[in-house]
Amino acid sequence: MIYLRLFFEFFKTGLFSIGGGLATLPFLYEMSDKTHWFSHADIADMIAISESTPGAIGINMSTYAGFKTAGYPGGVIATLALATPSLIIILIISGFLQKFKDSRHVQHALYGLRPASIAMITAAGLNVAKVALVNIDAFWASRNPGDLFIWKAVLLGILIFAGQKAFPKIHPIAFIALSAAAGILFRFAGV
Repeated sequence: MIYLRLFFEFFKTGLFSIGGGLATLPFLYEMSDKTHWFSHADIADMIAISESTPGAIGINMSTYAGFKTAGYPGGVIATLALATPSLIIILIISGFLQKFKDSRHVQHALYGLRPASIAMITAAGLNVAKVALVNIDAFWASRNPGDLFIWKAVLLGILIFAGQKAFPKIHPIAFIALSAAAGILFRFAGV
């Protein structure tokens, strides 16, 4: 039964997440709240892993979430479920490609979908920032404004941003690798 539910949830995500991999994030947050298969912190981990590995972000995230939920079969099912709607839609549209390409109505509809995609990606980014940079529980426990932020994450973010501005020719993968190394060092040092 878990496999059928995994397929349904990720099929639905693949069907409605227009705009790429980051547009899947609101659906993953909703899925987390509804099914408790993974936490919001797990989603932040999924994003980090998906951004630092080759392949489409949404596919990588669905594989990770499916594996975390139901092992290897779950990873395969979630991945196939996320990709299936796109495959079906592409097969249908390819038959009518010339007609769609010249249709003003379709062009206007796609133009209207852009702001929705931007809003979904922005909302997902804010949720990731909340998980990665803010510790609301520590703030409410101590009522100390200094406990509201995860300062080492904020500092690392500022350093990476400054590094990208100071050295624009350095490939972003180098900054991802440095961030991963800093995270590992922080974890081993107990910081």
